[in-house]
Amino acid sequence: MSAAASAATEIPKSQQAYNYLRERITSGAFGPGYRLVLGQIAMELGFSTVPVREAIRMLEAEGVVTFVHNVGAQVTMLNSDVYHETMETLSLVEGFATAKSAPHLTASELSEAREINAKMRELTESPQLNAAEFTKLNRQFHAVLFQHCDNSHVSDLVRRGWHRLETMRESSFSYVPGRSTDSVAEHEALIALIESGASEAEVETQARQHRLNTMHVVLATLEEKEAKR
Repeated sequence: MSAAASAATEIPKSQQAYNYLRERITSGAFGPGYRLVLGQIAMELGFSTVPVREAIRMLEAEGVVTFVHNVGAQVTMLNSDVYHETMETLSLVEGFATAKSAPHLTASELSEAREINAKMRELTESPQLNAAEFTKLNRQFHAVLFQHCDNSHVSDLVRRGWHRLETMRESSFSYVPGRSTDSVAEHEALIALIESGASEAEVETQARQHRLNTMHVVLATLEEKEAKR
């Protein structure tokens, strides 16, 4: 058996089931409201229902799956309330993580963040924004800034928030492409603030507000669309 095959066999079945379900959800194969039937999924994977149930519980803890009375487990429905809660929570934990990491960021790492932001700026100059690529770079940018957070639990909460947004599939910037230009400018301002040696409180406030700015614009757009229906 090859080393790769051997490593694969060591992955717990519950983790394999989790990986499978997450991929199906983020790809859109299992959309919002899709029922996750234990027996069916277990049969597809060739597992018993036990590891599948464990995987679904893991996804429920992330807010990706919801248990509905008389229905069972289903992929969390898309709505403004879920988005609001996710972004509001993410603004808190990501702001804190960035502030804790800021004093330890090197000039090289801040340069890396600027390079990523430059790629994002190039995307905003295209006739039509590639929202998926912009969002990917956006995550990379913020990952650089909070990488030195010494609170592993907070860092994990940030990643969980990102994962939850991933399952919504729709990029914030696909709703409000104009927000991308402001986001890039705010990124540059955040880097400059960190370079200036600002206090953790100042960095946390600015990083948090940056996330909230996106949230407010998206929610306003969603409300407008809903009012027109």
